[in-house]
Amino acid sequence: MNKSDLISVVAEKNELTKKDAEKIVTQIFDTIVGAVAAGEKVQLVGFGTFEQKIRKERTGVDPRTHQSITIPEAKVPSFKAGKAFKDIVDNK
Repeated sequence: MNKSDLISVVAEKNELTKKDAEKIVTQIFDTIVGAVAAGEKVQLVGFGTFEQKIRKERTGVDPRTHQSITIPEAKVPSFKAGKAFKDIVDNK
């Protein structure tokens, strides 16, 4: 399922136009991304938790030259599925 498929399903299940559903879905995504980018944790009970994690500096290998390089520390988004989500996927 991609974003347009999700918008179509939301529109159909809620008797909305696709344009209205797109606004809602886009606003939800933008809100989650903005909160995580600001360092906040977004916890949706039964679904999961979105948060920002820090990946520490590490040593890697340049695939072109095969020389060691230092990969700098980076902030990365993280998602951990909630128990209800995991149970549904695992057919429990």
